[in-house]
Amino acid sequence: MKRVLALVTAGLVLSSCQSLFSPSYQSSLKPSDNPQTVEEVQKNDPRAQMGAREHPRIVASYGGEYHDDKTERLVARIAGALTAVSENPQQSYRITILNSPAINAFALPGGYLYVTRGLLALANDASEVAAVLSHEMGHVTANHGIERQRREEAEVIASRVVAEVLSSDLAGKQALARGKLRLAAFSRQQELQADVIGVRMLGEAGYDPYASPRFLDSMAAYARFTSADPDSDQSLDFLSSHPNTPQRIELAKRHARAFGQEGQVGDKGRDWFLNGIDGLLYGDSPQEGYVRGNTFLHGTLGIRFDVPEGFQIDNKVEAVLATGPGEMAIRFDGVADPKQTSLANYLTSGWVAGLVPETVRETEINGLPAATARATADKWDFDVTVIRVGQQIFRFLTAVPKGSAQLDSVANVLRTSFRKMTPQEISALKPLRVRVVTTKPDDTVASLAARMMGTDRKLELFRVINAMSATATIQPGQRVKIISE
Repeated sequence: MKRVLALVTAGLVLSSCQSLFSPSYQSSLKPSDNPQTVEEVQKNDPRAQMGAREHPRIVASYGGEYHDDKTERLVARIAGALTAVSENPQQSYRITILNSPAINAFALPGGYLYVTRGLLALANDASEVAAVLSHEMGHVTANHGIERQRREEAEVIASRVVAEVLSSDLAGKQALARGKLRLAAFSRQQELQADVIGVRMLGEAGYDPYASPRFLDSMAAYARFTSADPDSDQSLDFLSSHPNTPQRIELAKRHARAFGQEGQVGDKGRDWFLNGIDGLLYGDSPQEGYVRGNTFLHGTLGIRFDVPEGFQIDNKVEAVLATGPGEMAIRFDGVADPKQTSLANYLTSGWVAGLVPETVRETEINGLPAATARATADKWDFDVTVIRVGQQIFRFLTAVPKGSAQLDSVANVLRTSFRKMTPQEISALKPLRVRVVTTKPDDTVASLAARMMGTDRKLELFRVINAMSATATIQPGQRVKIISE
C-alpha cells in the first residue's frame, strides 16, 4: 500500500475517548514537528534497508499494488491485533496487498509484509488471514530473514523474489523447481518456529488458533482444482517456503490446544471479514487481460484468442502460458515494434533458438499480417507464429514433445482464433469480483454454483472458495461467496 499502515497498540489510541466528546474539552496536545513515521523508525535499521531493496522487485513481479480502501482497512485491522501481541510490539510493519490472483503471503526483513488479493479471496474468515500473517510476522520477529541473508548473496535473493505458493502451469512449475523464480526458502526449523510463534499470536490476539490447519486444507483443495491434471503430484504447487505437511498441521493443532478445544475458543471474524472482501477483484486484473474458459481476452490491447480443449490458461505478468495433455505448452506475449520490421526478418533476427530458416512463411491471419516458422531444440518441436497489430508484434510459441503429430492442430487453433475484438466486445468485458450473498430458503449448492462466472467447473470452484466438502449443504441465512461481474 502506498499509505503505510503504521500499526500501534490500540490502548495508546483509545485511552481518552470519552473526554474528547465533552464540549468544554480543550486539547493541550499539538501535532509533533517531528512525527515518528514508519520511515523514521526504520531509517537506520539494516534489516529494513534490506527489505526496501527487494520491495520494488516484488511489487513489479506481482502486478503492482492492489488499492481498495475497504480491503486495506480489513488487512490493517487483522494485522493490528497481531502486532499488539507479537514478540516485538515495537516492530513496525509495512503491509502491501499485491494485485495478484496467486495464493501467497510472505515477509522480508525489516517488517515488510505481503499478502495477495488471491489469498484474501480464498480465505473464509479473518482468523485464516491472521494465521498466515502471524506466521510471516514470526519470521520477522525471529530474524529469519537475516539468517537467510547470511547464507545467500543479495543478488541471488533479488533474482528469486517471485514465489507463488500455487502455480498450475508446466513451464511455471519447472522454472520454480529450478529455483530461478523462487524466494529463497526458509529452513524447516525456521518454518516450524514461525508456526509456533504464529499460533501463539493467534490465540493471544483472540483469533481462532485452529485457523492455520484449516486454511492449509483450503489451499490444498485450491491446488487440486487449479492443476491441469487433478491426479498429478502436487508437491511443486506448495513451495518449500510453505510446505503443507501432516506434521506441520499436527504441530499447529497441538499448540492451539493450549488455548482450548477446537470450535470452542477464539473468534473467526467471519462476518466482518466477508464484508471487507465483498467486491474484491478476483482472478485476472484488467491490465493483464482476462481468461474466460479457453479464451484469453485483453480489452486494452483489443485482442482475443482461444486455446484447444483440454488446455488450461495461466495468465502471468510476463506472458500468457497454457498447458495441455502430453506435456504440450503454449506461450503468448507481445513486443513493441514502432519500426514496422518485416515479420519474416523479425522471425530470423535471433530471438528464437533452434529456428529452421527454410520454414519461415509470411501469411495473413484474420486480416492481420503474420508469419510462421518451425524450431527444434533438445526434446521439443516448436511452432512460432507472430502477428502484427498496429505497432505491436504478438508472439505464439507452441511446444510439443519431439515428433508429436499434434503440433499443427494446436498451433492452428491459436492462429485461426486470434483476432481483434469489436468495440461491443470490449465494452462488455468486465472484471470478475467476489460477491458475498445471503442464502434464501430455496437456494441450493447447485443453484448458487450456477451463478458463478469465469469457470466451466462452477460447482467445484464454489465448493473450494467456500471451504465446503463434496457432501456439504447450505442453510437459509448462510453467507457464501460467489464469483461474478
